[in-house]
Amino acid sequence: MEPTYRTLEILAKLLVWATGTRITFGGTENIPAEGGAVVAINHTSYVDWLPAALAIRRGNRRIRFMIKAEMQRVKIVNFLIKRTRTIPVDRDAGAAAYAVAVQRLREGELVGVYPEATISRSFELKEFKTGAARMAGEADVPIVPLIVWGAQRIWTKGQPRHVGRAKVPVAVQVGPPLRAAQDIGATNQVLRESMTSLLHQIQQHYPHPAGEYWVPRRLGGGAPTVAQAARMDAEEAAARAAHHIPRESRQRRRN
Repeated sequence: MEPTYRTLEILAKLLVWATGTRITFGGTENIPAEGGAVVAINHTSYVDWLPAALAIRRGNRRIRFMIKAEMQRVKIVNFLIKRTRTIPVDRDAGAAAYAVAVQRLREGELVGVYPEATISRSFELKEFKTGAARMAGEADVPIVPLIVWGAQRIWTKGQPRHVGRAKVPVAVQVGPPLRAAQDIGATNQVLRESMTSLLHQIQQHYPHPAGEYWVPRRLGGGAPTVAQAARMDAEEAAARAAHHIPRESRQRRRN
């Protein structure tokens, strides 16, 4: 029954109701009724996991997300991680989390993965990491592509949060499961093409006011272009790396 997970599901639905968020779901019949699967989700927001999880629940399943290990430092989050079978990932040593994910897949669980790894500032799909394709192949399970659209209006990188009763519409579309091929690169390409098709399908039925920060440049919005977003990500990564240089090393560089 998983009482902690069930409590979180109830709270999530109450939160959606309280904020007036309007979530529409499509393709939930593509969620496997049983057995393991990798659920590949696009990443535009800090909260896109919530509509994704609710979509999976509509298929009478539960999802085990992979989450950055730093979140374990927050006591309440660490408590929830342990009781919901969430998989913490140390980004500097991810082999252990990968092994856990593969084992969960073999046990028949749905494991949620963001192939882009980090939030897309352009709100287009970024290049994919290979983890989703590799673990699906190793566990011999399908990959279920899932797109969330609109959550970037609630809370995304570099923009104000709109977590009150903003009544933001959010759309979720689940695509048909894909089988991993021996060629990981080919699997990644097919997955990315499938998720791109789903993304464009959702966007056809979603209003995109010109110039809005959350609208991709391709659709007339004010979001960074793909190239601009890549530069911003690179600058952020460089700044983060510099921040982690030991104090003595920084001092030697100045001298």
